[in-house]
Amino acid sequence: MKKKFRLLNMHCAGCANALEGKIAEIEGVKMAQINYATKILTLEVENENHEKIIEDVLSGIKRFDRMVKVEDPSFDVSEKEKRARLLKILFICLSAVFLMAGLLVEHLSGIFWLYLSLYIVSYLLVAHQIIYASVINVTGGNVFDENFLMTVATIGAFAISKYSEAVMVVLLYQIGTLLENLATTRSKNAINSLLSIKVQEACVVTDEGDITIPTSKVKKGALIRVKPGESVPLDGVVVIGSSFVNTALVTGESAERSITIGDEILSGFINIDGVLTIRTTTEEKDSTVSRIVDMVETATTKKAGTEKFISKFAKIYTPVVCIIAVLIAVVPCLFVGFSSFSEYLYRGLVFLVVSCPCALVISIPLTFFAGLGASARQGVLIKGSNFVELLSKTSAVIFDKTGTLTEGEFEVEEIKTYGEQSTDEVLEFVAYAENYSNHRIAKSIVKKYLESNTINGDWISDVSEHAGLGISATIFMIPALVGSANLLINNGIEIKEQIVGKTAVYLAVNGEHVGTVIMEDRLKEDSFEAVKCLKEIGIKEVSMLTGDNEAVASEVSGALGLDSFHAGLLPEDKVMMLNNYRSNNTKIAYVGDGINDAPILAEVDVGISMGLSSNDIATEASDVVLMTDEPSKVVDAILIARKTHKIVLENIIFTLLVKLAVLALSALGITGMWLAIFADVGVSIIAVLNSLRALSSIKRKEPKCCSVPLKATKQAG
Repeated sequence: MKKKFRLLNMHCAGCANALEGKIAEIEGVKMAQINYATKILTLEVENENHEKIIEDVLSGIKRFDRMVKVEDPSFDVSEKEKRARLLKILFICLSAVFLMAGLLVEHLSGIFWLYLSLYIVSYLLVAHQIIYASVINVTGGNVFDENFLMTVATIGAFAISKYSEAVMVVLLYQIGTLLENLATTRSKNAINSLLSIKVQEACVVTDEGDITIPTSKVKKGALIRVKPGESVPLDGVVVIGSSFVNTALVTGESAERSITIGDEILSGFINIDGVLTIRTTTEEKDSTVSRIVDMVETATTKKAGTEKFISKFAKIYTPVVCIIAVLIAVVPCLFVGFSSFSEYLYRGLVFLVVSCPCALVISIPLTFFAGLGASARQGVLIKGSNFVELLSKTSAVIFDKTGTLTEGEFEVEEIKTYGEQSTDEVLEFVAYAENYSNHRIAKSIVKKYLESNTINGDWISDVSEHAGLGISATIFMIPALVGSANLLINNGIEIKEQIVGKTAVYLAVNGEHVGTVIMEDRLKEDSFEAVKCLKEIGIKEVSMLTGDNEAVASEVSGALGLDSFHAGLLPEDKVMMLNNYRSNNTKIAYVGDGINDAPILAEVDVGISMGLSSNDIATEASDVVLMTDEPSKVVDAILIARKTHKIVLENIIFTLLVKLAVLALSALGITGMWLAIFADVGVSIIAVLNSLRALSSIKRKEPKCCSVPLKATKQAG
């Protein structure tokens, strides 16, 4: 069972990681993920006694961090966050005024009680919440957190008469957390803008007139009306009207698309200028928008290896540096005497301020979060930070052929007969047999037959689909086989004529090959762009695996300039072929769209499905979903992943180098609180601002949107 909660008053990324670990240890909890940017806790617990387990989780949260309040995930925190931010700014401004007054009094008049009072007021204005949170959390057993480090360091500074530095430490710390919060909010808003595309109400057409009801209550097959300027609430087919629609929210493409009667339309499209009446083909939970929202929300809970490492690192690192800080303050005094205790205590306090790991704990998840948002805006849905990391390391990309590199919109080019049946009868048998198949070739044949005929399902029985081969069925009470040449050969049927260099569907009736339907497909022009760009960005191997025949596969491979191809493969053969590409830890991405691609999409390092045309099973099995039928979107996905991963490495290297340098200097007594503040708050701000670079989209040359017939590809290539 899964459950989500919103956690309020959580202002520390390190605390979020620590709390996540504590929740995961509770008996009955299968998975616990806290997204610090959205403050959403995602829980998966055992179904048995789930109410008791969730109750234990909620009480555990309260014990660990009494400042945190648990609310429903739909709880609107925007106004509350805005008020809290304004109040924080007010306290920071007042604190700065009292600090300046204290500095003036100390240096001009030297009245001790007066400037000390001003410093204390300034300190309490910005430190009261930190001190309170520290006390509350320590009593709950959560000792080594950001609040504790800041409280000990600043109170210690007061104890050794470093009043202005103590105030400045916490003042700059609060300014830093304010800037971090603003940056995190910007990143969160980028994701929330995607989640907000779900329309809450739909205008349903009834006999009594149009009525507006919640989208969740609209049934499949209902008629809905969408006016100009409105978003389409559910997937469907246009039955009345024509218009132009903006698909940017769903596909990432800003170009407008013409929609008319009979065209499919997806939820999330924005109707521009005409009134459309649509017959829904999905309910809300299965609509394109719902799938996008679910994938985006789930993606933010799947952590990359780097994130997991930093979380573990922070758990060990913080207690260790606290112990080192104590040793710095005490051990030297054992040798030189305790008359110098205040000097070494100051060094230890500086060491504590520097040591806070928040720059890494905040910036790394934020970078992945921003990268996921950037990719989604470009029509590429990556299902988790872990897949961003894998994509960035991908060195081989393998494509399916039909519907991926080719249009998949087959046309019947020729019908050959080898017995008494006419061409019309051969087409009829094949169309009846393929009537219940979702394969692109099957749909094209059925569409051709239905142009002048109808199909009576009563004459179809004993249908059995043979993955990658074809279909066996009883048509008009006669046993028939429809599919590849291998299907007939495997059943001991002699092929009268083997079709070479084209896609062919063979028909056998009563154990005899009686006809062949020859199909024509078209290469996507975008496929040329995809292969070219993949090689330009350094992908070492661009290949193709297909169930089609050798001659067709060879023609496609030659036209596109692929490095290699393998033809005549069943779904399980494609999975086995992965071993041929795996060497030296090569990360492989596979791009496909059909139900036959589901096994390899699930097995490969990164499975990529063509979203708008993909079978639902293929979409579920994949790790990345392209929201358009353009294979060149794979290039966008890899470039965004590389950029995101590069920013993560930049933040890690920069943060560790600065902190280690300042830690060493503070231990030696060479630096003071001012540089310590930069090493803590300053580094955090720089790392967070650097993380936001991942929000920007990747720009590359837009591919042309036309297609090329396979028989013309040699000239085109």
